[in-house]
Amino acid sequence: MTSLAGDSSEQQKAEIWMISALSEKLGVKLTKKKWSLEGGSYIELDGYCQSPKILCEAWAHIGPLKTAQKNKVMTDAFKLFFVNKLVKGNSKLILLFADNDAAAHFKEKTWMAKCLMEHNIIVEVIELPPELKNELLKAQKNVKKNHVSRS
Repeated sequence: MTSLAGDSSEQQKAEIWMISALSEKLGVKLTKKKWSLEGGSYIELDGYCQSPKILCEAWAHIGPLKTAQKNKVMTDAFKLFFVNKLVKGNSKLILLFADNDAAAHFKEKTWMAKCLMEHNIIVEVIELPPELKNELLKAQKNVKKNHVSRS
């Protein structure tokens, strides 16, 4: 699950690490997976395991989310829901976050959290190691700085 304007090599590196750490925690091999759809389009997930069936999207962000970022997470939740139908259901659906602050909105008593629970989408947090977290924070600050200077 990549972020909006802040899609960076640091975020991609963090998401790969997160998927690997979740794989280890669950005792399965999660890999990036792409499905072709009618009309030439496709859909891709950050983490997929055939058996047991697990679908995962990773969100490499540190700190509370802004409205557009919350909406992106919900888009990714809908993507999990859709892919679950493609693979004939019964998958474990996971939204994976790198930070408790980033995940908080989806664990509280918000309509978004209730929607995720209603659709059996698990909110999981796996904290990044300090070096990777610092790289990601630096990248987020650069994106914010660049966004402000273009405004």
